[in-house]
Amino acid sequence: MRRIVLCALIIGLFGAGNADAQQRPLVTEDPETIGSGLVLLEGGVDHYREIFYPVSGLTGNLLRLPALGVSFGVSSIAEIQVDGGLYNRLTVTDREDAPLARLLNFTGDRTTSVEDLVIGTKIRLLSETAGRPAIGVRFATKLPNASNESGLGLDTTDFYTSVLIGKTVQSIRVVGNAGFGILGDPVEGHRQNDVLTYGFSLARAVRQGLEVVGEVNGHFDVREVEPPPGTDTRGAMRLGGRFTTGTVRIDAGLIIGLTERDPSIGFTAGMTWVFRGFTVP
Repeated sequence: MRRIVLCALIIGLFGAGNADAQQRPLVTEDPETIGSGLVLLEGGVDHYREIFYPVSGLTGNLLRLPALGVSFGVSSIAEIQVDGGLYNRLTVTDREDAPLARLLNFTGDRTTSVEDLVIGTKIRLLSETAGRPAIGVRFATKLPNASNESGLGLDTTDFYTSVLIGKTVQSIRVVGNAGFGILGDPVEGHRQNDVLTYGFSLARAVRQGLEVVGEVNGHFDVREVEPPPGTDTRGAMRLGGRFTTGTVRIDAGLIIGLTERDPSIGFTAGMTWVFRGFTVP
């Protein structure tokens, strides 16, 4: 995969304050949960250049507005997560033959759709101690809200599970994810592809309320033969920062694709708000 060495060098520069559990602009999951009775709301804007959709054959620049997420702290060790988006717009720059290109139903060089909805549960199994990292698990299902007629969706239901590990070392929060995903075949519905998922992130507090963050996140196709379209190896590197004041956090980041099928570059910016929403009996 391209840019792995660059990623390691840049992330290696992060080096000190207190780092909190991961949130935007990162997607690697921290094993720490938000807390009993708390609600986390996040929203942002994502823009990707030269993103390729192998099932529809479209290449273009993608705008996601807004990218939304909400998490509910249903206990001190568990939370429920819902992530999605209301508006995805692809400005098409190129087309090629693809398995489901015949289903495309739009005119001009722009196509729009909603984002696929992801519903997940995260559980912290072990709390962090001086000699042990925090350990958790996460289960998530992606629902096929985005249509394949728009070229932006696969109309498949996918399942993911992963082990989450996190440790704070002085001012640096280190988080790792490893697991697998079961991805549906968008062309032949009776098939699937099992992939290995991964994530590694660092967050360094540089001053009160300000953090510099970075990660590598994606999945590997482990088949020896050609995988179903849309289920091949993908990955991205994110570098950014976030500023927290009170219960609000503002973030921004740069996204660099790690494979030829990922966006060449992207940008993200958004906000997160945590508040007490209910009382757990």
